[in-house]
Amino acid sequence: MKKVLLFVAILSSVVVLCSSGKARKAGSDPVNSLVGYTQADFPVGMGLYTAGNRQYVAFYDSVKMLTLAQRELPDGAWKYKCLDVTNPWDSHNYITMIMDSRGVLHISGNMHVAGLQYWCTDKSGDISTVKRVYSLVGRDEDRMTYPRFIKMQDGGLLFHYRLGSSGNGIEIYDRMDPKGNWSRWLETPLTDGLGAMNAYMTEPRLRGGYYHMIWVWRDDYDCATNHDLSYARSKDLRNWEDASGKPVRLPMTIADKQLIVDPVPAGGGLLNGGSVLGIDAQGRPMIAYHKYDGQDKTQIYLARFENGAWVVRKITDWDLGWHFSGGGSIIRELRINSVSASKNGKVMLAYSRFDPETNKHWSRRMILDPDSLKLLKEEDNNPHFWPSWIDEVKSTFSPKMESHVAADMAGGREWILRWESMPNNRDMPFEGPPFPPASELRVIKVR
Repeated sequence: MKKVLLFVAILSSVVVLCSSGKARKAGSDPVNSLVGYTQADFPVGMGLYTAGNRQYVAFYDSVKMLTLAQRELPDGAWKYKCLDVTNPWDSHNYITMIMDSRGVLHISGNMHVAGLQYWCTDKSGDISTVKRVYSLVGRDEDRMTYPRFIKMQDGGLLFHYRLGSSGNGIEIYDRMDPKGNWSRWLETPLTDGLGAMNAYMTEPRLRGGYYHMIWVWRDDYDCATNHDLSYARSKDLRNWEDASGKPVRLPMTIADKQLIVDPVPAGGGLLNGGSVLGIDAQGRPMIAYHKYDGQDKTQIYLARFENGAWVVRKITDWDLGWHFSGGGSIIRELRINSVSASKNGKVMLAYSRFDPETNKHWSRRMILDPDSLKLLKEEDNNPHFWPSWIDEVKSTFSPKMESHVAADMAGGREWILRWESMPNNRDMPFEGPPFPPASELRVIKVR
């Protein structure tokens, strides 16, 4: 496979491998800049980060080698740094990065039940100074997945990851202080499946003075075994409590029944990554998610904490027979994009559906009554802050090709990162050849 992709890269005439030490022929267009070329065999998350007048991209090149790119805004030429790892055929191996209060750029990724893969620059943030870090605290760093960075108010960072595998994992938080020293933030794991399951958690979301977090429990590699939608909150990411404010001891386990929002059983239509959190106009947490109804159809439900208890309401009445199972990355026929309160207090719930026959996505937004949560109206919706043409596939290689967009990890909405690839195939190669040619990877100014 690697030799085939190398051949495709050479034929493209504008792709030069990072490992060769030569510069790529990349654009200096200030609003639609060609960073380089990336593998298009399968989707995997890549990163864009804008800090002042400097912009960074972390991506897998045309032979799946992890690569950093850097330019000076508005139209500086891209500079590159090739790191010493490649991505196997695995859509779990996304890349994440952040810049700390000292100006150090941190990069992590390419980990699916793998040892620590982590790099950082010096204080200049120059990628030519990047170095690999082989250990943070010296333990629990051998079977890591889902790395996430969280900025702390004192200038430090939290680094969050799962230790273990599906059905047998715990959640670990390490802290870097403002001087760059690492230590274990939570000596006790945040959650523990006790060898029988693991929690698939969202990133803590700060709203109204609390970090809110939701998760589902999963028994093993089979995505059908997700169950028990759960919620907890914290003011300091160290001490946790349930939605009513009652403290909970760590690690949180399935035995903490007060944390369960909806006791959906395994095989009930819950999916990790299929739930989103929002806050209504009264400051109450809301969770939008999907599960099967009594007729074995997939529906959207909305849970809200009201008068000391979680109240669950069925929002849709669809004839959607989406039944998922098995391991690996799957194609999602339903995505819940967001749930929030509008300025007038109404609840806005956005979702996307995928039609496997046409290979097309379409997005809608439901407007709900703020009290009863009954549907008031539904309308077409662009769930993104970028123009719709960004999502249009340009490749003619296959009707299955998809466009992918990554927002700026620094939180801005001025720039996006765009590329195309074949869809998920449960982390297995599609039959071939032919294989898709490397995709253009572009940074585009959208505002």
